[in-house]
Amino acid sequence: MRNSIRRDAGSGMRDAVNCFRLSYRPASRIPHPASRAYLSPMPNHPDVMEKLVSLAKRRGFIFQSSEIYGGTGSVWDYGPLGVELKKNIKDRWWHSMVRARDDIEGIDAAILMHPRVWEASGHVAGFVDPLVDCRNCKKRFRADDPRIKGTPGQPDAQCPACGMKGTLGEARQFNLMFRTFMGPLEDSASIVYLRPETAQGIYVNFLNVQQSTRQKVPFGIAQIGKAFRNEITPGNFIFRTREFEQMEMQFFVEPGTDMTWFEYWKAQRMEWHRALGLEESRLEFHPHAKEELAHYARAAFDIQFDFGGTLGFQEIEGIHNRGDFDLSQHQQYSGKKLEYFDQPNNKRYLPFVIETSVGADRTTLAVLVNGYREETVEGESEGRTVLGLHPSLAPIKAGVFPLVKKDGMPEMAHRIADELRAAYTIFYDDGGAIGRRYRRQDEIGTPFCITIDGESLTNGTVTVRDRDTLKQERVDASQLKTYLGEKLTP
Repeated sequence: MRNSIRRDAGSGMRDAVNCFRLSYRPASRIPHPASRAYLSPMPNHPDVMEKLVSLAKRRGFIFQSSEIYGGTGSVWDYGPLGVELKKNIKDRWWHSMVRARDDIEGIDAAILMHPRVWEASGHVAGFVDPLVDCRNCKKRFRADDPRIKGTPGQPDAQCPACGMKGTLGEARQFNLMFRTFMGPLEDSASIVYLRPETAQGIYVNFLNVQQSTRQKVPFGIAQIGKAFRNEITPGNFIFRTREFEQMEMQFFVEPGTDMTWFEYWKAQRMEWHRALGLEESRLEFHPHAKEELAHYARAAFDIQFDFGGTLGFQEIEGIHNRGDFDLSQHQQYSGKKLEYFDQPNNKRYLPFVIETSVGADRTTLAVLVNGYREETVEGESEGRTVLGLHPSLAPIKAGVFPLVKKDGMPEMAHRIADELRAAYTIFYDDGGAIGRRYRRQDEIGTPFCITIDGESLTNGTVTVRDRDTLKQERVDASQLKTYLGEKLTP
């Protein structure tokens, strides 16, 4: 249907594609549940990942970290377009959670926390995966890797990498937290951890936020931040990485009202994903069965997205009723009372927590997969590749082109681009045929292209082309900011 997309992503990118083809099972660990993947319905959409990974590098969305040194396993850098796309997603989440509500406050807790925090949360003792080593090729795997044939530690066990039998050792527990040291001495008293989730920074600040803002239960605390997990078998491009970004909100409610609020936040969060432009057929709820629930959880649902191909439906957000486990644990380990005083009813209690936890990187990947399409165009042999991103999420809101580089058109185009740039991300391009410039913007999801032609010089109007419909209309140049504002409204 179309010419092949250039495969110049490098070995690291090809490894990412290959990893994507491997299915995997849920980790046998304590939460954070937003990191899990579960057995899901069959996918309904094709696998576009290989083409998307190539596009991501070629057009500046995502690069492998430290690529000139051979890359760092499952660590990724966001390029100029990728950082804009991810920021737009995070801004949209922050607006919906914090700025558009009066019952949720925002914080930015530190990555490094007191090590007792992770003892209280259970991460020191229980944040583990079963690990097996191959004595022949020295590679490591999760013990529940579906590629392993036989039982690790037994003669029939076959290494999925080198194919040797009897070389896989017995499973041993591997803690997923990155450990480092604070201060000049590297001893047990100096151990600190890179946080494996952002939620604990919210729990330990519960009373600080509640008392400083004078919020009354029910209310929430939200934050966006980096987290780190030393995964044994990461991969799947930016779906499962060792360094990632979470968007979490913990909503504190009176015991007894928790299931009502749980259902409320389930509906709210699904609607948020729909508003990103994700196809309805790609979204579904996955309820956690009893054996899937964390030991403290009262209820849990995942919002899953169909990534297509072999990956299929996987979690992009978790909604959990965590009860009072987190606050009671921190109250016990710190020795500090974390109870909320309900003054009108003259009673104290530990609030229950309804958690919403969404991966910023996974959502970014879902938006890219959802938007990728290849189309035939009437009258053209090559067709086009399009990222059909929601206009409010698009990294570039409009491209501005002079039809030719003469007759005053570039000067007018530069003037328009400069005026619009105060309000929107704008890309100026005067290189190549106008059709080729359109295609370059289609491929990165730019919703509108503005062309300055001969008529623009005489009557002050320009051509505005719509990415999805390909329709063009004349718009007065002085009204472009208003025109784009109406089209780009979230």
